[in-house]
Amino acid sequence: MSLLRRIRAREARVGVIGLGYVGLPLALAFCRAGFRVTGFDVDEEKVRRLARGESYIRHVPSDRISACGDRFTPTADFARLAEVDCILVCVPTPLTRHREPDMTYVFGTARTVARHLRKGQLVVLESTTYPGTTDEDLRAILEESGLRAGRDFHLAYSPEREDPNNPDYSTTDIPKVVGGLTPGCLRAARALYDCVVVRTVPVSSTRAAEAAKLLENIYRAVNIALVNELKVLFDRMGIDVWEVIEAAKTKPFGFQAFYPGPGLGGHCIPIDPFYLSWKAREYDLSTRFIELAGEVNTRMPYHVVEKTVAALNARGKSIKGARILILGLAYKRDVDDIRESPSLKLIELFQDRGARVAYSDPYVPRTHRMRRYDFRMRSVPLTPANLKRHDCVVVATDHSSVDYRMVAEHAALVIDTRNVVPGAGRRKNIVKA
Repeated sequence: MSLLRRIRAREARVGVIGLGYVGLPLALAFCRAGFRVTGFDVDEEKVRRLARGESYIRHVPSDRISACGDRFTPTADFARLAEVDCILVCVPTPLTRHREPDMTYVFGTARTVARHLRKGQLVVLESTTYPGTTDEDLRAILEESGLRAGRDFHLAYSPEREDPNNPDYSTTDIPKVVGGLTPGCLRAARALYDCVVVRTVPVSSTRAAEAAKLLENIYRAVNIALVNELKVLFDRMGIDVWEVIEAAKTKPFGFQAFYPGPGLGGHCIPIDPFYLSWKAREYDLSTRFIELAGEVNTRMPYHVVEKTVAALNARGKSIKGARILILGLAYKRDVDDIRESPSLKLIELFQDRGARVAYSDPYVPRTHRMRRYDFRMRSVPLTPANLKRHDCVVVATDHSSVDYRMVAEHAALVIDTRNVVPGAGRRKNIVKA
């Protein structure tokens, strides 16, 4: 039976490489659609937990995993790639310290796939990357197997659009952009995703699909940088940027509200734009909007620290030796994801200035070792006593479960980077940053 027929009959076996915030929801979506799914991950502890039906991601309940039954098989044995018909690659694409693409995970995964690749399989890259990754780099590595892309196996690109804990849009509710190496590759990839998502959006090439994902995130990065820059300007002018945004968004056309914060976080917006700016150098072009937006957004944690130092000085307190409580470690509200969180940079900057730093986050009980940070900290309970024990509380993440009125009542000083603490303008202990 051909691959297309096996997909449409839900008889094709799906393999998902990388069972993180993108790969795990995708694997479960295929299970719910009736497919048998093998999930691959190098983290054996993660695989053992998933095999027991336990989720390690807060917004993915364990019962969604157990409901899949024997249709979902997590494994660290990559030799089993030969058993699946469709291979979906969902691995990280971080940046180096010099803001250049770190393709270690994608290329390493591709070499693993190449060792087990067989005729008739479909390989789809979902990781965000620069145009040309799929049809140049990935293709070259996979063809080291002796098989030809577009003839012996199908190759496509379909960028992930996961937004963790979004109450309105889950994996299956979001249209899926798909680009294939050949028309046949596109047909196979569309047939697969048509089984699980509300709509597929075909484009002319893998490069167009890669560029579409970058455009989505660059659009957000540039607009967030704009309001972050205006926040600093309006602050010096004595104007509340959040009030300005609320007023501006009453216009029913020509304006979309973006909000400032302590910096960018997550796996997409702080990283993805630089994949395009790096690639642009091959064409002797400078992506000035991307670079400028990156500079502005990267500067925001420093702005928060400067506001904190000034507020402490006004109260006769030095930053050196000050007890600082970071409220919220996750990069966005109501998730347990701390990837690229600006809170991590804030902790580093405050510690560099001699402050004694703690954090409180209901969804992140302890820190773990990351590529750039290893703080070895535990979340402290958010109680009136703990609030009073600190010289300053910096609200970095606006979790909805936090009682911000209690924070305002018991903290000596609150630096509010999210405009969530009530009483600003009336309470002298609240400073917006």
